[in-house]
Amino acid sequence: MESHISAQSTQANAAGDAQLPQVGEPRNPGMELDLDWALGLQANTSAIERRCATLPGRRSVKKEYQAAWLLKAITCIDLTTLSGDDTAGRVRRLCAKARQPVRADILQALGTPDITTGAVCVYHDMITPAVAALKGTSIPVAAVSTGFPAGLSPFHLRVAEIEESVKAGAHEIDIVISRRHVLSGNWQALYDEMKAFRAACGDAHVKAILATGELGSLRNVARASMICMMAGADFIKTSTGKESVNATLPVSLVMIRAIRDYHERTGYRVGYKPAGGISKAKDALVYLSLIKEELGDRWLQPDLFRFGASSLLGDIERQLEHHVTGAYSVGYRHPMA
Repeated sequence: MESHISAQSTQANAAGDAQLPQVGEPRNPGMELDLDWALGLQANTSAIERRCATLPGRRSVKKEYQAAWLLKAITCIDLTTLSGDDTAGRVRRLCAKARQPVRADILQALGTPDITTGAVCVYHDMITPAVAALKGTSIPVAAVSTGFPAGLSPFHLRVAEIEESVKAGAHEIDIVISRRHVLSGNWQALYDEMKAFRAACGDAHVKAILATGELGSLRNVARASMICMMAGADFIKTSTGKESVNATLPVSLVMIRAIRDYHERTGYRVGYKPAGGISKAKDALVYLSLIKEELGDRWLQPDLFRFGASSLLGDIERQLEHHVTGAYSVGYRHPMA
């Protein structure tokens, strides 16, 4: 893996409208359902697991290169709060953290004073305070929708929830698919559902959450990924963060290879978002290296790659302070909100 991602280029990529998905690429318009293509997808589980098992040991970066990669990771974080006790005040504090994700003195020492996270992700009721708190920035608000996390509310209500979130100001909508369509092999129903969700989003970008820990097999993950892209998903995302198994490297490898296949056949780039369980800076580096090797540098931008995370940022900030000062700090020096 080439380790050179300069702090200066990270700052440039993080600042301004380059962060918004609407700017970076033409949207994936989807295509007609091609079941021959989708059902022809297979997954060699043992080979996938061997490939992923070797990745952390083979791909590492140190010193200033590690700092640059961690700054890159920050620009790709969807800073998230999805708790039943969320309040407008908590969301405003989280948005302040998104606007300045690392202490000012550390960013100044690294030469990246204007860095921000990729987005802020909240429940529908928290969209309004998030939009107000991020006014004047290019940081988009993402909202989880469609009966998140289970996705089992009536279909018309799921569509209406999307429309209400867009109306409230969300730029991105994270929808959950009906897992039963995958588990029962009802691929037409999955395609139709995803297509309806995409239409309800209008100009807002849609991230399809597959809840991969509940799909039963890597082959199902591959097929669900492809069908959601055929139906017009702008991103495919591993998990809600509420399942017992969330983002893993084997699932990620399957999903990003489906993205690569889709791009090679259609010319459209679809984004990828691993979510849930990614809390350490070293894990973020492994995911970034996997993306670089499998999809290339273009996908190392926030319009095509996001981490769904909340605690990840705190560990990255500690690592960056260690790089600047040579000492690790205690966690309370890097509050999330």
